[in-house]
Order: sequence, then C-alpha cells, then structure tokens
Amino acid sequence: MKNQVNSIYKQAERFAEITKKNIICGNIVRAKKCLALAERLFITGSIETKNAISNVYIFSVSSFMEMRHCNISQLFPQTLKAEYIKQVNTSGV
Repeated sequence: MKNQVNSIYKQAERFAEITKKNIICGNIVRAKKCLALAERLFITGSIETKNAISNVYIFSVSSFMEMRHCNISQLFPQTLKAEYIKQVNTSGV
C-alpha cells in the first residue's frame, strides 16, 4: 500500500511537470486539458488521488505560475481554483 501511495504522488509530480512544460512552450490548450484532467481526478478520485492532486499537483503548478506571473484564475478550472484558494488562505499568504 505504501508503494502505491508513493507512486500516486510521483505520478502527480510528473503530471505537474508536463503541465508546466506545456505552459512554458505556450501550449495553453494542452495545459488546460491537463488541468481539466486533474480536476476530474480531484472530483472523482480516491482520497489518496485527491490528496496527491491537492498537495502535489495544484501546489506545484500554482507555485510555478505565481513565480512567472501567470493568471491562475484564467487557467485553473473552478474546482482546482477553489482548492488553490483554500491552500492560499490556509497558508496565511
């Protein structure tokens, strides 16, 4: 079970890297598709999947976008945006 959980987090990390590469390359359509898939996994996935999307994927992609002054509200789907806002409010930033 522990290996499965670790692999879920590693997959979320790799998925975040793919999304970030698409943003860097200017492939916004593909980046939005990645974000939409992440949202679907966040909504329909297991607790472990939801945690991986929230703690790894959203954190990684949103941090990357903030550092590059990208508009998160225009790219993130509604559910991921709400989770991002929850993270920001929890961190006290």
